[in-house]
Amino acid sequence: MHSKIKTKPNTILRFIAGLIDYGIIFFGTLFLIYFLGDRTDDGGLALSGTFSYLPILLWLFMTVALEIGFGATLGNSLVGLKPIPKNGIKRKLTFGESFKRHLLDPIDMFFFGLVGIITIKNTDLNQRVGDLWAKTIVVPIKSLKN
Repeated sequence: MHSKIKTKPNTILRFIAGLIDYGIIFFGTLFLIYFLGDRTDDGGLALSGTFSYLPILLWLFMTVALEIGFGATLGNSLVGLKPIPKNGIKRKLTFGESFKRHLLDPIDMFFFGLVGIITIKNTDLNQRVGDLWAKTIVVPIKSLKN
């Protein structure tokens, strides 16, 4: 069943949202490494032991937890977008839906987002690979206020 909500590619907004979210994750990870990392033999820094899980937890918080808790990631909220189930039900995503969407982010963001852009432009509901697997769509927040 297709959504009654009209979707648009919104590729620029989605790119900006991803840049915001993954920029925070990237710089947050650098922060963690700088302050909690151990010196390596070659003079670098690396997280070890329990601290090595912190970047994964940061990723889970910034993507999945914010999305299921507030309905959208920080980046999507700032650009006015929200993921919802493909059937158009206006509800927050479940843990499974959100996790599936974001687990495939590396594929969607491959080669500066080219895979995601091509998929968004060539699917009926403007879905990226993660959205196809999770059966979700991304819509403007303002379209949900009816």
